[in-house]
Amino acid sequence: MKNIKFSENLKSLRQSKKLTQKGLANMLSVDQRTISAWEKGVCEPSFTLLSKLCEIFDETFDNILT
Repeated sequence: MKNIKFSENLKSLRQSKKLTQKGLANMLSVDQRTISAWEKGVCEPSFTLLSKLCEIFDETFDNILT
């Protein structure tokens, strides 16, 4: 059930950087609803987008996913 942990981590990281869902969505060239779905645990990002999230938040895959 790493999905739930990922969703919590994403929201926490985003808020710690003072980013809105829309702001993060713009950085990733995705819709704000996509960020919302990730944070709700509805779905997970592709590997490519996960890589970008790691860059944006300066985190490893392990730290973001678990």
